[in-house]
Amino acid sequence: MQNHGEKSDVTDPFNTASRAAGARIESIQACTVRVPLDVPTSFATRQVTARDYALVRVRTDDGAEGIGFCYGGSRAGSLVTHAVRELFAPMLVGEDPWRVEGLWQAMYNEALLQGRAGAVMRALSIIDTALWDRNARSVGLPLYKFLGSHARDRVPAYASGGYYLDGKTPQMLGEEMARYAGMGFKAVKMKVGRLDPAGDQERVEAAREAIGPDVLLMLDANNAWSDLPTALRYMERFEPSDPYWIEEPFGPDDIDNHARLAERTHVPVATGEIEVGRWRFKELMDKGGAIILQTDAAVCGGITEFRKIAQTAASYGINVCPHWFHDLHVHLVASLQNGQFVEYFADDQVLNFRKLIDTQLEHDGEGNLLLPKGTGLGFRFDDAAVDKWSLDGWA
Repeated sequence: MQNHGEKSDVTDPFNTASRAAGARIESIQACTVRVPLDVPTSFATRQVTARDYALVRVRTDDGAEGIGFCYGGSRAGSLVTHAVRELFAPMLVGEDPWRVEGLWQAMYNEALLQGRAGAVMRALSIIDTALWDRNARSVGLPLYKFLGSHARDRVPAYASGGYYLDGKTPQMLGEEMARYAGMGFKAVKMKVGRLDPAGDQERVEAAREAIGPDVLLMLDANNAWSDLPTALRYMERFEPSDPYWIEEPFGPDDIDNHARLAERTHVPVATGEIEVGRWRFKELMDKGGAIILQTDAAVCGGITEFRKIAQTAASYGINVCPHWFHDLHVHLVASLQNGQFVEYFADDQVLNFRKLIDTQLEHDGEGNLLLPKGTGLGFRFDDAAVDKWSLDGWA
């Protein structure tokens, strides 16, 4: 089946840009898909058997189209879709797609009562992403070039995995991490926080032994701990294995404990994947709660807000390593002076969003992702896959 909006990929960007200057938003459609995981997968505090994604298409009256998407959780992802359809879409039809900052502010103001975080902010984020994608496609540029590229043709990535699976031993975890290192990645990430300190220490030590001393080892606790003494017990066990960072040790609202932990361990604290808005990120940085930001453009307020957060982080001397969706964040890291790593998932077993798109990123065998050459994001939704797993269809 032909992908919608295919004709918006242009070969004559100068004439197209002139025509597109007067374009207006014609429609905004959204749908919810639920993609099952092949194997139930566990984090520190929960198990996931399927993932809900909210997808959006913004189409303008010149035939150009952009797409956006986000993770909507393991259930009730349609909350994001409803916010797109009922709250934002009616106010944007007929508007100028190039007025991205103005449309962002209008959406933010409209949503003050419904939610400045969570599903509503994710809905705003994916519309904003679709507008940037549409605008880049309309002038025939990859998104990272449209944003003003810092990188040339590739960006560093770390291989993300190390999840808890039934029957998965520390040795098997080590083999997984070694496999990523064997693919050329110079940094890898694994999960911690589900077992007791001794059990997780065994897993971390197995990973370090398998990858050797020179590959960076990131640890992701996924909000596992609720108090500082517990976190310190784990960190004392982990520190001899030389972790590059400890990610999301506490819940996202517990900024003070993030800061207290950062003062008491030599392991850098990284967080921000669930955080929203430039103001909360500034508080996080002001309090010393993170030295590495994992801002997710599909969560924080879209590309528009992501750029503000990243630029603020640069003034603090803080690097940005975005969470999740490597297909989106490869462009954003490439556009930043302080973009350090893209989180990369080597297969579709965890980030099964990969099953919903028609083009996959490539890596160079030396730990870098190659920047897409296509216009905009460089991929489109796979219509057959979306139809297969859709819960509600495009509307």
